[in-house]
Amino acid sequence: MAMDDGQLTFADLDGDGGPEDDGFDRSLFDTTMVVVDLETTGGSASGDQITEIGAVKIRGGEVIGEFATLVDPGCPIPPKIVTLTGITEAMVADAPMIGEVLTSFVEFARGAILVAHNARFDMGFLRTNARRLDIEWPFHASLCTVTLARRILSREEAPSVRLSALADLFDVSVRPTHRALDDARATVEVLHHLLERVGNQGVGTYRELTAYLPRTNPRLRAKRSMAHGLPARPGVYLFRGPSDEVLYVGTAIDLRRRVSSYFTGNDPRPRISEMVDLATRVDHVECAHGLEAGVRELRLLAAHAPAYNRRSTQPHRGWWVVLTAERFPRLKVSRTPTDDSIGPIGNRTTAATIADMVAQAAGLRSCTTRSGSASHHWCRSEAVGGPRIGGCHAASDRPLTLPDYLPRASAVRELMIGDSDVVLRTLTDRLAHLSEMQMFESAARHRDRLSATIDLLARCQRLSALSRIAELVVARPDNHHGWELAVIRHGRLAGAGVARRGVAPMPVVDTLVAAAETVLPGVGPLFGAPAEETALLYRWITEPGGRIVAASEAFALPGACAQRWSSWSRTAHDARESRRRVS
Repeated sequence: MAMDDGQLTFADLDGDGGPEDDGFDRSLFDTTMVVVDLETTGGSASGDQITEIGAVKIRGGEVIGEFATLVDPGCPIPPKIVTLTGITEAMVADAPMIGEVLTSFVEFARGAILVAHNARFDMGFLRTNARRLDIEWPFHASLCTVTLARRILSREEAPSVRLSALADLFDVSVRPTHRALDDARATVEVLHHLLERVGNQGVGTYRELTAYLPRTNPRLRAKRSMAHGLPARPGVYLFRGPSDEVLYVGTAIDLRRRVSSYFTGNDPRPRISEMVDLATRVDHVECAHGLEAGVRELRLLAAHAPAYNRRSTQPHRGWWVVLTAERFPRLKVSRTPTDDSIGPIGNRTTAATIADMVAQAAGLRSCTTRSGSASHHWCRSEAVGGPRIGGCHAASDRPLTLPDYLPRASAVRELMIGDSDVVLRTLTDRLAHLSEMQMFESAARHRDRLSATIDLLARCQRLSALSRIAELVVARPDNHHGWELAVIRHGRLAGAGVARRGVAPMPVVDTLVAAAETVLPGVGPLFGAPAEETALLYRWITEPGGRIVAASEAFALPGACAQRWSSWSRTAHDARESRRRVS
């Protein structure tokens, strides 16, 4: 029998229901489907057993039957599976064996199209058991709601297509519980929502749906063996080309499953299909947990700059707004950070706009005249009340001495490090003035620039607060009654490990700290750390559940940091989005 590809497949059909059968031009609404879900003792169809089957038969948007039973697997159920599903060995002790259950299920579902969430998994177990027990298997087409979701929903709308995530997205009435019938019922609701979406795109029959879903390239299928032998563990994978060059780097919680997904043809991105077509092997680096995998991915991207990755391959690249070390300091945009700078910023124009806003609010000079050892700075203003448009922001009707000027530079420096937000208050006052003058277009532009400035300052100050700490040890629950551990030094991951359930965590922490990478601080607000890596660490630390085990110094934001303005910035973002929708 053909292996299931996680999509509708009709190539194997014969007799009634074959690819030329007019029945497949029936409306999706009039077709009987059976949505099935399994619970098992593990992830291998060849080595693990089914413990529960739940199925819901639907037609015309209505439920016309249900099938649910526990199954005696004939073997112990691993503790982690008991924890996940709640199915114990005592519960299945008197349950029927798989041969009896599968025969009943085939009769229940006969004549229907099978549907499952991650159909490869469920169909793999069902087909393997039918083959082993010599039970007729009349189902040669299946529909995978994972494939449907990936084809129909954008990644912005659905970053994850796990059943629980889609249940939340569509607000279904039955929530997944890792019990077969509940999960099948949840999948039914998700399926209905997805079919409504394709109906709006003119897909109304199975034949049209077959054409709409991505097809598996036989050349991709032939490369499935590249995933063989990969562990079902977190890590990083590297696709390599014919000259051993790294084509693509990715990260996964389950390496085997993630890499296998590249050979199904379900990824709609043409460049990924091209990359897999070129690949000759897949290397991997197993990691302690998802955080370490994410960090290693960033570092490998920087080391190899793979042609098929679109994420940043230059972690230190970006623009910084720098306060110069001149006698009369000014703000400039630079590729190189200093201790008095904020960034990094991806776009040079954005960086220049922020620098200009802050300089204007603080009264810093914007001319590029070298001050050398001059005792004063003087750019003459040509109009009463301020400089001409495009003139120096420190223009005045008299020379500015160092005692006149340096407090302005100090105000900007204090803004950068979060010791004062006086400059931000000046900028908000400017916004209020523009609104009072009914200069609404100018006010909207000023609001958007101010919001961008606040967001940049807040981000830089958050990451700087983490980067200045010489050593920070953090633990997070691993969802299996153990702990994920990380040793962070100056904004970089220096060590990672796990203390599994039943293992005392502190000896593991001591070992990790002793073996952790030495990190010497560099220059700039981030002490030389790549911003993407530090941001990843900051999110991991501050998400619910994180616990600080040890720290060489306090992990805290400065008292007048831009984070205090985050609600103002969110309101500004909302106003901008509302304005865009109206226009």
